[in-house]
Amino acid sequence: MAPLDQFGKNENAAMPKGAPNTEEVTRDQAEEAVRTLLIWAGDNPNREGLRDTPARVTKAYAEFFSGYNFDPAEHLERTFEEVQGYNDIVLLRDITFQSHCEHHVVPITGTAHVAYLPSERVVGISKLARVVDGFARRLQTQETMTAQIARCIEQALQPRGVAVIIKAQHQCMTTRGVNKPGVAMVTRTMTGVFDSDPVMERRLMDLIHTD
Repeated sequence: MAPLDQFGKNENAAMPKGAPNTEEVTRDQAEEAVRTLLIWAGDNPNREGLRDTPARVTKAYAEFFSGYNFDPAEHLERTFEEVQGYNDIVLLRDITFQSHCEHHVVPITGTAHVAYLPSERVVGISKLARVVDGFARRLQTQETMTAQIARCIEQALQPRGVAVIIKAQHQCMTTRGVNKPGVAMVTRTMTGVFDSDPVMERRLMDLIHTD
């Protein structure tokens, strides 16, 4: 039997079916690609310190991009209607995440605030964090990720409004190019009442900034 990695998958298996690219690539081919990059960078992949690097990198990629393995909406399939009449904002603040820029494949790290105004159903709060992780663990732009999270929650729960606010640092900007460490990017998507009602938007922002 072929060895399994930490995700219970054949170490030589092709990329998951959920990946946008339909071309199958084996683990061995991925490791060979890493060796090629190491040579291109000017080093020797056969020296002691780099001998296991191709295997380590492909294993890390399996974790970094595990969001391609499933549909984040699956986390929102189980909902609850018994909320004793609660009909106000549900907010999960400061969800930390790590993603990777689709342009340079370097880290994006930050926090997300996710809120919705229930109509009839609510979902377990951990599921909101899992939705964020599901989209973060893909090659991303922050703008796309913000919209994807909001759309996923809106379609699954059909609430009266959804708000997603993300603040993140991009190493493609802080460690290369213009080299501006400490710069953070903020994106937001508002739907329903959060978009149409300034009072609800202010209430949400007050909740986000309340200690």
